[in-house]
Amino acid sequence: MSTSEYRAYRERMRSIPSKRDDLQLAAEQSVDGAGFLLTSVEKVTGLAQARSLWPVTMGLACCAIEMMGTGTPRFDMARFGWEVFRASPRHADVMIVSGRVSHKMAPIVRNVYDSMPEPKWVISMGACASSGGMFNNYAIVQGCDHIVPVDIYLPGCPPRPEMLINAMLELTRLVERKTVFGHREEIARAVEAAALAATPVHEMKGLLA
Repeated sequence: MSTSEYRAYRERMRSIPSKRDDLQLAAEQSVDGAGFLLTSVEKVTGLAQARSLWPVTMGLACCAIEMMGTGTPRFDMARFGWEVFRASPRHADVMIVSGRVSHKMAPIVRNVYDSMPEPKWVISMGACASSGGMFNNYAIVQGCDHIVPVDIYLPGCPPRPEMLINAMLELTRLVERKTVFGHREEIARAVEAAALAATPVHEMKGLLA
């Protein structure tokens, strides 16, 4: 694939709206705006926050090995502001669901998510976290979007560190647009309620090709 073809492909992929973007837009439109002054401050705050994201230390399965590799000097995710994995969810604002989620682990994942302060975001890393993957059985949750609202879906089995870095950069762009001050809690509740009520990824058969 040539450079021009790759750029055209990237632009085409970026033009496809995601389920999460639609939910965020609808939630923001359902409440009053923050006003001109706060909107300007929010843009500056969003730029700063997007470049200082701290993931919570939480590895579930095979994808966690690739997630750990992303923090090594070879890939160096710190150059994008993802400086350190936090040991406590109360000090983190990003959850990377790295692998399949068993029904026994699901309430723990939800507790970790609830312990993180707002604003917070979720990356579903790998096929198993996004849709259950090859674990189509009674023991595995068929997509972590059943228990937490997902911002970025990252395919792969497992995704390489370069793919996780790309997902991080996509999340960075999303964070830059997120409302920080006005009606933040109302928007967060509306987005989460809509995300958990939406059709899970594993039920979208025939729509992902």
